Amino acid sequence: MQTTIIKPKKIFRWNDLREIWQYKELLYFFTWRDLKVRYKQTAIGAAWAIFQPFMTMIVFTVFFGTLAKMPSDGVPYPIFVYTGLLFWQFFSVALSSTSSCLIANQSIITKVYFPRLILPISSVLTQLVDFAVAAAVLVVLMFYYGYSPNILGILLIPLLLLIAFMAAVGGGLFLAAINVKYRDVRYVLPYFIQMLMFITPVIYPASIAGKYSWILAVNPMTGVIQNARAALLGTAPINWLLIGISFVATFVLLGIGIIVFKKTERYFADII
Repeated sequence: MQTTIIKPKKIFRWNDLREIWQYKELLYFFTWRDLKVRYKQTAIGAAWAIFQPFMTMIVFTVFFGTLAKMPSDGVPYPIFVYTGLLFWQFFSVALSSTSSCLIANQSIITKVYFPRLILPISSVLTQLVDFAVAAAVLVVLMFYYGYSPNILGILLIPLLLLIAFMAAVGGGLFLAAINVKYRDVRYVLPYFIQMLMFITPVIYPASIAGKYSWILAVNPMTGVIQNARAALLGTAPINWLLIGISFVATFVLLGIGIIVFKKTERYFADII
């Protein structure tokens, strides 16, 4: 009798992408399941995706825009901060949910084989729905304040969203792999995300950092948020160099995440 042992490889191979494509129905199932679980028995359903950034925008506008007189590159502070919050919420929530996706699916991981990369990817894909819903408020704000993006600005948004997507996947892969062995991640991560928001130009323009703005540029979300404002609100010319830096930083983060994830993948079912 021949026994077949399935072992994950320590390194990422192109066959992994082919395998993910072969299991695309499972990827769709996990994504749809997460959406249904999130909004099951909720009073307002997907409107929660709007409530969080909208209420945060109001609080930030009162304290940072009105009281602290935070500069906003010449545009009304509410639409300035909401544009940043829209992309930041997508990244931060995706990073948080991805970090715990293996723990949340331990019963499946220990019983059935499938490409484990599907779980982090599906966690990030779920947040795209929330992003689309929350983006409707941004459209309303743009009409209210009289802003209309040009064609280049509209075409740039999917590129910026792709960078944020890859950054969330890369960081999520790293944290998910670490979280399997060290459960401290769930306690440290909220504090880390909160601190990371303050070194990302969400509530302030990147220009406020002056000669130290290059430090902010290492953070891939800096390029995403700054160029989203430039594309949609015309706060500044589109900074292609900053987009390139964000791409490089994102690929480095994604590479690190994949390496750590693949090296620890074979032990998931044993220690989860």
